[in-house]
Amino acid sequence: MQNKLFGSALIIAGTTIGAGMLALPLASAGLGLGLSVIIMVGMWLLMTFTAMLMLEVHQHAPAGATLNTLAFLFLGKRGQWLASIATMFLLYALCAAYIAGGGGQLNAKLSDFIQADFPSYVGIISFTLLIAMIVGLGTSKVDLINRGLFALKIVMLVMALALLTPHISAGHLVEMPLEKGLLLSAIPIIFTSFGFHGSIPSVVSYVGLDVKALRKVMFIGSGLPLLIYIFWQAASLGSIGQAQLVTNDNLAGFIKLVGNVVHSDSVAGTISLFADLALATSFLGVSLGLFDFLSDALNRQNSLSGRLQTSLCTFVPPMVIALFFPQGFAAALGYAAIALVMLGIVLPVLMARKVRMKGLNKGKYQVAGGEFVFDANSANWHSYHPNSTDKQHLINRLEHIIEPAAPLAFLRTQCMTQ
Repeated sequence: MQNKLFGSALIIAGTTIGAGMLALPLASAGLGLGLSVIIMVGMWLLMTFTAMLMLEVHQHAPAGATLNTLAFLFLGKRGQWLASIATMFLLYALCAAYIAGGGGQLNAKLSDFIQADFPSYVGIISFTLLIAMIVGLGTSKVDLINRGLFALKIVMLVMALALLTPHISAGHLVEMPLEKGLLLSAIPIIFTSFGFHGSIPSVVSYVGLDVKALRKVMFIGSGLPLLIYIFWQAASLGSIGQAQLVTNDNLAGFIKLVGNVVHSDSVAGTISLFADLALATSFLGVSLGLFDFLSDALNRQNSLSGRLQTSLCTFVPPMVIALFFPQGFAAALGYAAIALVMLGIVLPVLMARKVRMKGLNKGKYQVAGGEFVFDANSANWHSYHPNSTDKQHLINRLEHIIEPAAPLAFLRTQCMTQ
């Protein structure tokens, strides 16, 4: 069991720590180290809290339920459609970004190794096929492979931090925000950097419904990226500084800039290898979540033919997007934040609220502070709807998205078993 918990925490961490981490210094350079760390901690608290809400909801659903199933049970068909659209938009956007970024990295390395230029589609297709074969083997195989990649990724990161640390300037660490407007452009990227909710159903299915163990998985799996992000921010901002970072807006330029600062091609190579591993582990976690989601939504059997059909639906669409937009890595990550708000915040809060409205949590795990969050949402609703005088008005509004057929019948059954 401990082996599964460790592997599951690494799946969460590996999904979270992606190539987007390398974009954090670029996106938040204008904010300074202090403000960017405060935002990171806030985003981590928010996303970890909603992950716990997801565990609360999973207690009252069948084993192996994905977000698609959860949304139908607790929010009805309209909620299911909302969840499906948000999940597919987010996971497909992320997969397309990772395929474009990973394919480009693979293509460049193949060209350097063989001393010949390859068309961009060679790296894109090769990278997609490699990850697709691994995901098609199942969660346990992804767990084993992800452990090795994650360990190697951490080694590369430690090496990069060690090489950058001697170049840190105390003056760079205390630089103040350049302008307030930069906060708006940095928040979506920082927010997306803590997005792992698409992998939660897969981890719950893998570990089993042991809430105490799953809470540890979520806390450790999301907390490790927070610590790594803070160290990475300090090393990159401290060694390079705002002035140079704000003039670069792409990954290749950032890697080149780091090499120039430390006067070493080996450092740039180390960070480039770290980017490769970050893309691979993130792609594994995100595509695994999309694979399980589509398998549930399309009702595919866990057979060779069923998994092949699900694999085609999982990997072909984002690969096609990457083939037509090979430079769309950053744009896809930016758009993913829109769907992540719905997937990582709105849906968990709505489903947890429905669980509590139906009184299903008696004697079971319930996240502390949930009422506060809903009261805040209610207050926000009231500010836009002055005629609504209390929280019950919002509850009544939420009831309009609940369809009284199969989902509520399931909830009544759950109530009878308490």
